[in-house]
Amino acid sequence: MIASPPLADKPANFDGSRAQDIGRRTIQIEIEQLQALYGRLDGHFAQAVACMLRIQGRVIVTGMGKSGHVGRKIAATLSSTGTPSFFLHPAEASHGDLGMVTAQDVVLAISNSGASEELVGILPIIKRLGAPIIAITGKLHSALALHADIVLDSRVDQEADPLNLAPTASTTVQLALGDALAIALADARGFRTEDFARSHPGGALGRRLLTHVGDVMRSGDDVPRVGLHAGFGELVHAISAKGMGATAVVDAQGHVAGIYTDGDLRRHIEAGVDLRQQTAGELMHPAPRTIAATALAAQAAELMERHHITSLLVTDEQGVLIGAVHVGDLMRAKVI
Repeated sequence: MIASPPLADKPANFDGSRAQDIGRRTIQIEIEQLQALYGRLDGHFAQAVACMLRIQGRVIVTGMGKSGHVGRKIAATLSSTGTPSFFLHPAEASHGDLGMVTAQDVVLAISNSGASEELVGILPIIKRLGAPIIAITGKLHSALALHADIVLDSRVDQEADPLNLAPTASTTVQLALGDALAIALADARGFRTEDFARSHPGGALGRRLLTHVGDVMRSGDDVPRVGLHAGFGELVHAISAKGMGATAVVDAQGHVAGIYTDGDLRRHIEAGVDLRQQTAGELMHPAPRTIAATALAAQAAELMERHHITSLLVTDEQGVLIGAVHVGDLMRAKVI
């Protein structure tokens, strides 16, 4: 268990135990409201997912205040999981941005009260455009709910703050509903790991999911290799010259027959083997771990970790050596 750090310069009347209790109470209230949401999720949710799947345009998320902040995150999650989406500020919509909405879009409008003046003001125009409206609201008889084609119930019995005023539990429920929509849509679209990677190319996850062994491997003259009949001197030179701490041993057709590493060299010296009289074919470790150039670089990293090795030989479908990858190559590519 991690010890709590000391509080520096805390106010004289600060009660740390009370702060912890309030923190736990806040989380407990939000858990209870999420459990209530879970219990009332019904066919309206499935209708909302089906509506978003049918439309030819985008999901346009809108909301004011804290609901707007939640809406921005929902729009981002939808976009990153395969559903084109953007956030439309209701106030800006009234001053020209509503022109971004078309009849091919669907509008996801978020408001706990369902009575936000800026939001309610643009709903009749959206209706006339012909774009369906899906509402996330805590008031089922509000203006927003009455304008909506599909209503998702986000009501909460209480907010988490002692005054029952600050949007806390209600925004948590809104966010959970948005995430649920995004994931259900991703599943319905058959969204795959590769699809997720394509929308996250700049991050660590994107690098792991998009970088292939062929992108980072050494090839051509940079790959250490010797023939089966190479002598010990040639073997050691190949290990040292290419900076991989290992060399492939190949037959006359270039097929990988084995590998010899600096670790093998140390073990042979410790065992007292007369290395000067041995050939690469006699000293090598046969049937080494290999990988295809089309494999993900992350798979190469996993193989190295699992088998406690620092390099892999890259072969084609016939087992011919075409490259090599070292743990340092993966680190430079920021795959690990």
